[in-house]
Amino acid sequence: MTTERVNPPELSPPTGFSHAVVATGSRVVFLAGQTALDADGKVTGGTLPEQFEKALGNLLAALRAAGGVPADLARVTVYATDVAAYRAQAGRLGRIWRDLAGRDYPAMAVVEVVRLWDEQALVELDGFAVLT
Repeated sequence: MTTERVNPPELSPPTGFSHAVVATGSRVVFLAGQTALDADGKVTGGTLPEQFEKALGNLLAALRAAGGVPADLARVTVYATDVAAYRAQAGRLGRIWRDLAGRDYPAMAVVEVVRLWDEQALVELDGFAVLT
């Protein structure tokens, strides 16, 4: 896959995301929403950063199983039950992202939701990737 991250100068400088990603490849992988579930289907981690790390790890595990790598991510949506808490932890969450997925940021959005499928879940990530 080839990607071009597009961040026009007339838009606010992006931090931890790209405004647009132009991806060229032959396979599109749609990634289901992932929370902090372990292999037994139980939510792990009591804090937002702990759950974010597990949810991102799960998303990347699904991507790798489909033949992709983090740089193939074109779009990720983060669903958070508390955007104020997410913003307060943004620096730590950004470090977790960089440690697991690197600095090739996809186009992203963070959306606040009333609750997620698993009541204990604080965050869920879904997205899609373009592979060669």
